Amino acid sequence: MRIWIDRLLRGGVVERGVLFESDAAGSVVTETAGTAAPADATVLDLAVPGFANAHSHAFHRALRGRTHESGSFWTWRELMYRAAGRLDPTTYRDFAVAVFSEMVAAGWTSVGEFHYVHHRPDGTPYDDHAMEIALADAAAEAGIRLVLLDTCYLAGGIGRPLAAEQARFGDADAGAWLDRWHSLRTALDGRSELVTLGAALHSVRGVPRDALGHVARELPGDVPLHIHLSEQPAENEDCVAAYGLTPTELLAEKGVLSARLSVVHATHLTEGDIRLLGQAGVHAVFCPTTEADLGDGIGRAVELLEAGATLAVGSDQNAVVDPLLELRGLEAGERLRSLRRGRIAPESLWRIGSGGGYGSLGLAEPARLGGPLDLVELDPVSIRTAGSRIEQLPLTATAADVTQTIVGGRVVVHDEVAVAERLRRCISTLFAEDERFEEDT
Repeated sequence: MRIWIDRLLRGGVVERGVLFESDAAGSVVTETAGTAAPADATVLDLAVPGFANAHSHAFHRALRGRTHESGSFWTWRELMYRAAGRLDPTTYRDFAVAVFSEMVAAGWTSVGEFHYVHHRPDGTPYDDHAMEIALADAAAEAGIRLVLLDTCYLAGGIGRPLAAEQARFGDADAGAWLDRWHSLRTALDGRSELVTLGAALHSVRGVPRDALGHVARELPGDVPLHIHLSEQPAENEDCVAAYGLTPTELLAEKGVLSARLSVVHATHLTEGDIRLLGQAGVHAVFCPTTEADLGDGIGRAVELLEAGATLAVGSDQNAVVDPLLELRGLEAGERLRSLRRGRIAPESLWRIGSGGGYGSLGLAEPARLGGPLDLVELDPVSIRTAGSRIEQLPLTATAADVTQTIVGGRVVVHDEVAVAERLRRCISTLFAEDERFEEDT
């Protein structure tokens, strides 16, 4: 595949007449600047390296427009459990195709799916990793690069067993989860060039102290590892009460902190936490639209950067699916918190949205030699962007300005009307029981 770009915005610099060629796997094998457009190349006007959605729960998309009016993270979570309890491999594949297609249309070229809906609702396993295969096949159909972050989820809180509604998330212990993870890696091997397997620890609430260390020791060292960290003050309070340590300090004690770790949210950190995370060289994945929607708070992005962490962004609950709004939200949160403008420069926002997220997922940087040929074409003269300096587009553009998405050198096109109808149908099916109840009462 050959892609020619009139203007490529990369690293804060506009490069002219860039020609990429990719191999059959979609990796860049040659790059030439200052060329004319070949007759056989796909031509783009203004493009940027693809955006990485470093934290997604695909099924949360079912809650969009149904849970925003009031409550807290904890009340929202009860509705989330209800949706999770109604999924099966067939419905999840159908729904995930639509969710991943929405992401591609919005300009996300890769996604880290933080996946814990593993088993049947009563906790008994499906045959042959059916829920995981459903997500892998959905991503391949939608044309998005997927890193399936299979999640270890063993407890319903510190010192508490899984609740009934969490039974399908869990495995017997860390060893059983590791056995299932290795089996899943074999099952996914060769299934799609777009799909790779990563791993996650749900949180210090969801994984007991010794199990944290067990997974960190036994998981292959080249596998990206993610964890929800300090999303809520209550998580910190419970952890300190149980162990005398903050969640970050607990991860340090058990050997979990390393450069392959991504900490998601990292909203409520102490100064000592920030030092530990920076010294370890972790990725910190912020999800600004979700953190705002759930009232979680505003994390300390600049302090983490200065300490040595790398930032990335994600869509998390998928109430908003828009990489540019996540990047703008990251900078907006910093301005609100600090009462200062220009906290994260536009060229840094581009890197966070692309290379930062790809690194978090264990992927090579896109639109570079040896990396995936993943690109997003943007409209610089839309009603939103007209008059903008190109480098400042993350502060003015939205997903509505994405004109083409390229994954692995291939233009991925979706009929957005058909995707919207599929989303409507799948969500209506999931909540049909609730709607019948409301009609009866």
